[in-house]
Amino acid sequence: MPNHLIHETSPYLLQHAHNPVDWYPWGEEALTRAKNEDKPILVSIGYSACHWCHVMERESFENDDTAAIMNEHFINIKIDREERPDLDHIYMDAVQAIAGSGGWPLNVFLTPNAKPFYGGTYFPPVKAFNRSSWTDVLKAINNLYKEKREEVESKAEELTQYLSGVSSSIQSGIQHQVSSIQDLESRIQSQDLFTKDQVDTIYLNIMNQADRQWGGFGNAPKFPQTFTINYLLRYHHFYKDKDSLAQALLSLDKMIDGGLYDHAGGGFARYSTDREWLAPHFEKMLYDNALLLISLSEAYQITKNEKYKRTIQQTIDFIKRELTHPDRGFYSALDADSEGVEGKYYVWDHTEVIDLLGNDADIFCEYYDVTPGGNWEQKNILRILKPLADLAKEKQFSPVELQDILDTCLQKLLIRRETRTRPATDDKIILGWNALMISALCKASSALQDDSYKQLAIDTYAFIQSKFSDQRTNDKLQTSNLFHTYKNNIAKYPAFLDDYAYLINAALHLQEVTSDTNYLEDAKRLTEYVLEHFSDGQELFFYYTNIDQSDVIVRKKEIYDGAIPSGNAIMAYNLNYLSLIYNESVWEQRSLSMLLQLQDMTTKYPTSFGNWASLLLELKMGMKEIVITGSRYAQMRDSLLSYFIPSRVVQCAKNSPVISFPLLDNKDFPKEGALFYICRNYQCAKPESDFKLVIKGLLN
Repeated sequence: MPNHLIHETSPYLLQHAHNPVDWYPWGEEALTRAKNEDKPILVSIGYSACHWCHVMERESFENDDTAAIMNEHFINIKIDREERPDLDHIYMDAVQAIAGSGGWPLNVFLTPNAKPFYGGTYFPPVKAFNRSSWTDVLKAINNLYKEKREEVESKAEELTQYLSGVSSSIQSGIQHQVSSIQDLESRIQSQDLFTKDQVDTIYLNIMNQADRQWGGFGNAPKFPQTFTINYLLRYHHFYKDKDSLAQALLSLDKMIDGGLYDHAGGGFARYSTDREWLAPHFEKMLYDNALLLISLSEAYQITKNEKYKRTIQQTIDFIKRELTHPDRGFYSALDADSEGVEGKYYVWDHTEVIDLLGNDADIFCEYYDVTPGGNWEQKNILRILKPLADLAKEKQFSPVELQDILDTCLQKLLIRRETRTRPATDDKIILGWNALMISALCKASSALQDDSYKQLAIDTYAFIQSKFSDQRTNDKLQTSNLFHTYKNNIAKYPAFLDDYAYLINAALHLQEVTSDTNYLEDAKRLTEYVLEHFSDGQELFFYYTNIDQSDVIVRKKEIYDGAIPSGNAIMAYNLNYLSLIYNESVWEQRSLSMLLQLQDMTTKYPTSFGNWASLLLELKMGMKEIVITGSRYAQMRDSLLSYFIPSRVVQCAKNSPVISFPLLDNKDFPKEGALFYICRNYQCAKPESDFKLVIKGLLN
């Protein structure tokens, strides 16, 4: 018999809908039952692409005897962390405080009023890995709750106070305090808010963690850390530093060459379990691929390296082929497992490759490190250890000829692979992740000068307009009722700060590539909504949840960059950008005061504050206002955007717009050709019509 998850839309929750555990979704029914029956709550949090979540389900949640213990003594709630990241953040903080570490599956025990008192991650069915068995944990918690109730309540209250304190103390203990936004006015004009020493220290602290041989940062497991790469690209742009560019490109190259990248089908896995990027956890997440597309697009703008162009194209092809809803919009992820085995869909036997490729097999196997013994658990993950040009020279091919042979082989492998049992698709559509993908498509469109990517971004934004809000007028996106997820014609859960921040950012990118001011108006309305509904008491940082949301025990502020960007960091960028578009000095001051509060932490720990670091660097260098006017503005705009030019806003128009924008005021709009205005603080140099001179000035 199905449990209470059977009517959910989340693939992760539906995977557990036929467990013998009497699972509930998070909601009033389960929380009320816990209070009425005075039972502790077990909250188990995971996501569809999580390998160890599947393992614990098979070992424990599908076991009748284990389920009986859970059902007798607990109210059991399953949460998809991607549907409810707000709850995941709260209870992950609690478990990290209890156990010193976290991860998924996340299993946390709550009092009937939803306050945590104990938790951990994966528990085996029998004692192993120096971990108690799951049944032992259940019995111990049940005994503790019944026999030492006061101790449990005290611990829960202590943890809840700690969680509240973590959020409220973000602004305390930081050297550069700003008592009020108004205090910044005199400091802004001094142009010395941020220093060369700061941006140099950020760079050095990043490079101290850099792997100079295999790329990336820190030790295994290795994550892409695209925000750190983006900082290095900006540091190189402004200071012409060769080492920063070399480390950024080495990191991208090694990820592309390694098993993190799917050479047959395109797209990147979530992270590598080893230093060499060989063996990933094989799940593919939409957000990782969007963020890597942004970094690759910027790298291509700088280098024009065909390797990056090819990877961008293949990754977008993968997303279009495997993660796209028929009406537009992008699914969340592909699982790591198929047929209960992690990576089975993606790895190869040597004999299978030999049989499939015939005469081309030897050179293919040499290039992609396919061996009889395998390079991972007796199987082969495709990876590149030798530059194509070197192998082509050895085999007396031109690089183009060899690439053609390899591409033909890869296509054969892809066709064969598609006959296998596919990993499951997590087909819920998440607002924020789709917004990240819109920004990535805009970046790719500009870098590669491919209008099809621009159109896909436009269509995706229109999909969001039509699916994620109940209140629309004349197809204008309304800000009063956005939702976080969409599936089966159902949009649900109030949108979180990340959703709004990324969507505003996506609108800004769309405005740049289309010059459609409707996107700016959307961004402004969304920003005003965030300011009203997410601001903290100091009118400084933003809470993760809307002020109207009532089912969380604390309202958290997320300032660190994790797998996805900090919503606060992106809002700081958005506020600064929009302050120039609309001449809203209060928005600029708020952006600066947010960054000032975190500048010491950003300087010391840049790999945890990558987006803050890039904003600090760009503001240190000063924001350029680039305006293009006249009949040929679109062609000139597209040419301009093909270059890597950080620390700027761009606004273009053929004619004087109906709605007044400060950057377009008092400009000429030639009927033939185009004019470039390069401005700072609305003070513009003489307009220029020579594109080459403009680019030379912007790049030097």
